[in-house]
Amino acid sequence: MKKLILSTTFFLMTPFVLFLALAYLSYFSYTKSANNDLLSRVNKSVAFAALPSSDNLLEDQILSRDGRTENLRDFFARYNSPLEPFSNKLIEASEKYDLDYRLLPAIAMQESNLCKKAPSNSYNCWGFGIYGKKVISFSGFEEAIEAVAKTLSKDYKAIGLVTPEQIMTKYTPSNNGSWAYAVSHFMNQL
Repeated sequence: MKKLILSTTFFLMTPFVLFLALAYLSYFSYTKSANNDLLSRVNKSVAFAALPSSDNLLEDQILSRDGRTENLRDFFARYNSPLEPFSNKLIEASEKYDLDYRLLPAIAMQESNLCKKAPSNSYNCWGFGIYGKKVISFSGFEEAIEAVAKTLSKDYKAIGLVTPEQIMTKYTPSNNGSWAYAVSHFMNQL
């Protein structure tokens, strides 16, 4: 009789326990998905709430500077050159006359140690037209930069003299190659 009661109880209780287990699991899966929706809605709001509204934006103006200009400024500052304020003018002249922006500063470094050993009040840092006591002078660095860049473009680049080695053959024809080596070295520093 005991076996009969246990068997009956087992067969009657098993479907009831299975039903409760399924109900319990479905309840948690429903609440879990409902909570996920709730959390995802809340998270979306939180993510956007963290951003300032367009009414309260503080706008900054970002100035972009040409990296070449900053590169020249640093180079001139390192050697305490009076050409530092004219870095932008050197870039403009190089672009205007389609020259490598490093060429003029490198020649100035070779010829006058970046204007430190140029003839006084000549503003001629490039050894431009200086033969013995004959010195070409300019009214300022801007005029000098313009004249030297224009000459390098018109009288040198136009006939295929582009690299320091090629330019040297006309710029300093009696040189043994040290001028081109030094100019190339300073160009590589830039």
